[in-house]
Amino acid sequence: MTHTTEQSGQPDARGAATAGTPQTAPAISVSGAYKVFGRRPKEVVKRLRNGISREQLRSQGTAAVIDASFDVQPGEIFVVMGLSGSGKSTLIRMLNGLNDTTDGSITVFGTEVVGLATSELRDLRRDRMSMVFQHFALLPHRNVLDNVAYGLELQGVGLEERRKKAQHWLERVGLAGWEDRLPGQLSGGMQQRVGIARAFAAETDILLMDEAFSALDPLIRREMQEQLVELQQELQKTIVFITHDLNEAMFLGDRIAVMRDGRIVQVGTPNDILTDPANDYVAQFVQDVDRARVLTAGDVMEPPRAVVPGSAGPRTALRTMRDLQTSACFVTTGARTLLGVVRDKDVLRQVREGGTDLTDVLRPTPSVVRADQVISELFELAVESPLPVAVIDEQDRLIGVVPRVTLLAALTDLPPVTTEIPVIEPLPTVTSAMITETLATTQTAASGNAPLVPTEETL
Repeated sequence: MTHTTEQSGQPDARGAATAGTPQTAPAISVSGAYKVFGRRPKEVVKRLRNGISREQLRSQGTAAVIDASFDVQPGEIFVVMGLSGSGKSTLIRMLNGLNDTTDGSITVFGTEVVGLATSELRDLRRDRMSMVFQHFALLPHRNVLDNVAYGLELQGVGLEERRKKAQHWLERVGLAGWEDRLPGQLSGGMQQRVGIARAFAAETDILLMDEAFSALDPLIRREMQEQLVELQQELQKTIVFITHDLNEAMFLGDRIAVMRDGRIVQVGTPNDILTDPANDYVAQFVQDVDRARVLTAGDVMEPPRAVVPGSAGPRTALRTMRDLQTSACFVTTGARTLLGVVRDKDVLRQVREGGTDLTDVLRPTPSVVRADQVISELFELAVESPLPVAVIDEQDRLIGVVPRVTLLAALTDLPPVTTEIPVIEPLPTVTSAMITETLATTQTAASGNAPLVPTEETL
């Protein structure tokens, strides 16, 4: 579902995490939320609703978050992205009540957060939501093991059980053997691993991550991003992740909210944000993004044209390759399960020898990927294979192909001009005339009649 329609400056940010996903009750629901710092916050909200700009009201208060509305689905990584001062860190602190909400509604699994008593907010943070901070927020006087176990301690979990769970998570984040060290003895990357282990060990439903990797070196940051994705694939937590790094947002997010001057200007999948920006600001924001890390094979694939069912026989395959002027075609079952490829020379020889089973000359498909693989993983395959990269679904059915021209066009945001370029790239190694003659003569031989002038029906 693409969320790019703006109404009164706000996009429609409701809906499921991905297209085609059944609607479920959201883990987090934000509706018309405002946060104003200053002397008369309610008055500022009223005037903002009447169309007065944020800048005009600066003397009365700072509008950090303006009319924010979105849902976060269970199991989703929802990234909030924006430049410094856009309001993203204020927004994430509103979700767990660290910042009170001036106006609007915020619910967590159906519980209204706005207006909760202090004790109820404490219970919410302890039992339902964990937080990972940019600057780690570790307890300096506690060793690594006890830092990871701290959330469980607040939940009242016994010493032996919480240390056992903390040990498990230290192993999961690669810090086995560092249990007795103090935070000050660890590198920045290791300290952030402790913070992530602490958040996962608490076994809360929601993780709030505020610029969690921003203080890390680029190589360590990338490693942490990959580890988070790996853990998420297994655990399916609901994660709200704050970042100013567009590539990080594109890599991590199932959906992304782009903020500017306190407002959410677009919500959508990474592909939505990249290929259908809501306005010039978003377009400029994404113009330098590494598209190869965002777009997937499913995003750029084209319908395969040179495809024949294995039951069709070699004559049909030969006609197909002749008509499309290509030296190979894909072979599938009747249910479109990919079996392999055949070459024009092999099929021509088979037809001349009277063979009828196309699978006798079947070759393995040189390059096969899943629809969700990012196109950065396709380049080596495309270079090494004379054929377009085949794209299959979970049932191994052929659903598309990615020719080289399409792959290159996707990187430059240019429309691939493939209407005049065969989807199967290799040029034929057998001439059309030779194929036509072979089909005609073998048809005559098979029928036992005198040679026939080839017609549309016999060819």
